[in-house]
Amino acid sequence: MNPLFGLGQAVLLALDPERAHDLAVRSLELGLYPRAAGSDDKRLGQRLFGLDFPNPVGMAAGFDKNARVARELLGMGFGFVEVGSLTPQAQGGNAGPRIFRSARDRAIINRLGFNNEGQDAALSRLKGRGNGIVGVNLGAGRDSSDRIGDYAAGIARMAEVASYFTINISSPNTPGLRDLQAPEALATLLQRLQEARAAAARKPPLLVKLAPDVADEDLPEIARVILSGGADGIIVSNSTLSRAGLRDAAFATEQGGMSGRPLFPRATRMLARVYRLTEGKLPLIGLGGIDSGESALNKIEAGASLIQLYTGLVFEGPSLIGRIKQALLAAMAKDGYDELTPLIGRRAQDWSERELAP
Repeated sequence: MNPLFGLGQAVLLALDPERAHDLAVRSLELGLYPRAAGSDDKRLGQRLFGLDFPNPVGMAAGFDKNARVARELLGMGFGFVEVGSLTPQAQGGNAGPRIFRSARDRAIINRLGFNNEGQDAALSRLKGRGNGIVGVNLGAGRDSSDRIGDYAAGIARMAEVASYFTINISSPNTPGLRDLQAPEALATLLQRLQEARAAAARKPPLLVKLAPDVADEDLPEIARVILSGGADGIIVSNSTLSRAGLRDAAFATEQGGMSGRPLFPRATRMLARVYRLTEGKLPLIGLGGIDSGESALNKIEAGASLIQLYTGLVFEGPSLIGRIKQALLAAMAKDGYDELTPLIGRRAQDWSERELAP
């Protein structure tokens, strides 16, 4: 049995999902986690956004909401870690129960609602985090009257510690937040954020995180606005409101965003479409349903330069990190490549043209 963050994986999967998550974070704080053995193979490294990534496997936002264990996650073998989502002030999120897990579907539904301790608490922790790439995922306050202002304030406050920023306008659990993905609102948002970054002493790269539920006909204009707005990259994608692919009927009735294996086809198809729309001009981070070396390779081939895990790690355990690295190295060796670049986007057309199940 693989240990999950120093505790038995089977034990954590038997617990209430939110309780299991809290125990996993606490075990990392206590040093009860598997360390990566040695340095990464240099063939896995890339320089993107002006940052040197030792490998393309990242921990997605949502696990380390309050920047408590960024250093420890890097020690497990992740090439980068994303903390948050962080709002300007602490907020409790939605009422519980608010996380639901289906072992049958290898999926999770959450309606957390940006629960976090606020940016100041994370700022103090990140000041002493040491080396490694740690992105900061920014959210807007649930009751904010100026959500664009919340993101701009987050950049001003967190610029000194962020390796990069992710602008999370795609969570389904804050009412109205996804409206900021509309082209006109998105253009205004990016303009304000560029102004905030220009005024900061440090100017971390700026990434936009999109929802997988964006309509096909809306995606070209959204991609155009992101390109023209000066963003440095795009993350595809957040959790979905779709319940396509689920077999657990009771699980499917829960409200919130779904992540995990059933999200993979939808998120990967959208990733490939964004890659083609942006013509490879912006590095993309792919996530959604990665739970094996094969699925990770598919994300890369669909257009991702980097990938992120979360739900797959819950079900597969930390050995998934190493298995993905080995699968990518094997794919490179098979075709005689000494870097990841030739794999990126080579099947984007195939993935972009796939039809989704109803």
